[in-house]
Amino acid sequence: MTSPAPVVLVFLDPAYPEGRLADASQPQLMATDQGATRGDGVFESMLAVGGNVRKLQAHLDRLGGSAETLDLVIPAQEQWRAAIATGVAEHRSQHPAPSAAEDELVVKLVATRGPEGAGSPTCWVQVSPVGALGRRQREAGIDVILLDRGYDSDVAERAPWLLLGAKTLSYAVNMAALRHAHKQGADDVIFLSADGRVLEGPTSTVLLAHVETADDGAGARTVRRLITPQLDSGILPGTSQGALFAAAKAAGWELGYGPLEPQDLLDADAVWLISSIRLLAPVNHIDGKEIGTPALQKQLTAELNALYAGIQ
Repeated sequence: MTSPAPVVLVFLDPAYPEGRLADASQPQLMATDQGATRGDGVFESMLAVGGNVRKLQAHLDRLGGSAETLDLVIPAQEQWRAAIATGVAEHRSQHPAPSAAEDELVVKLVATRGPEGAGSPTCWVQVSPVGALGRRQREAGIDVILLDRGYDSDVAERAPWLLLGAKTLSYAVNMAALRHAHKQGADDVIFLSADGRVLEGPTSTVLLAHVETADDGAGARTVRRLITPQLDSGILPGTSQGALFAAAKAAGWELGYGPLEPQDLLDADAVWLISSIRLLAPVNHIDGKEIGTPALQKQLTAELNALYAGIQ
């Protein structure tokens, strides 16, 4: 039997300014907690490299935005920062990474509505190693299938109670989509709206790139354009996508936002699913069709990885 990955838990507790360490091998959550019984809560997942958490402010801001959407009152960002620092330091002390290249940790922030009738949230930080699968997919790429999410692209505006722009604990549909993909021999999914718009992955943001030659009168030049679906179509605003777009713009890339249709993915020179933990995962095939050309995809992936490496 494979040993479970080492996990460090830190609960946010007013009596413990730096957070309260808890034994991850022992029960910690009440059976009546609404995060467990109803999926009523929010979360964020971040990557810590060499002990430094990437895009911490962006994740804290998105956690707060998701909580506000759910009318959920959570602790101030300073309390989260203190608990995160405690958890990362404790994990690196108890479970040192085998090498600098493997010194990566998943830092997960969770806030639930708390036990039934308690009137206060349950909040904790969970720190664990990055899994081997995510590392492999960064390097080898992934095959994906397109799946209908069942909503049209305007539903988020018409029905805000669906919480489509919030990162909630209600992830059963997303996990079901991934299991369906695996049964089809694929690694991941890109959701489509009922009216045929490209949305997002179950745990990631969609990016695509076009490389063109333009002549503006001063001679031919190469134009690199990075595109992602429109945020107003009911998708989660990606912290990694936002940070990479800023870095790419500074490096001379042109940026674009949908609307995108499936053919746009098939016509792209490269497609990626990007997330905070797996980072850039190149998409090799969509519904069995090869995307772009391997050599150009590899080149563009290397360029964007180099830009992303400088993001803090």
